[in-house]
Amino acid sequence: MSQTPICPVISAGQDVPQICTEENCAWYMKGYKTCAVYILAHNAALDIKKKQSVS
Repeated sequence: MSQTPICPVISAGQDVPQICTEENCAWYMKGYKTCAVYILAHNAALDIKKKQSVS
């Protein structure tokens, strides 16, 4: 079960977290149709995996 993506930028100071949906999120990457945070996390995980396989 996937979690609902929360947008940290527009959620700041709000009582209810705001969902990261398309252009509502400051980190939304239109070409990838996802938040940049997920792209960064995915790339970091791939980098860690690559470093572990080299060692």
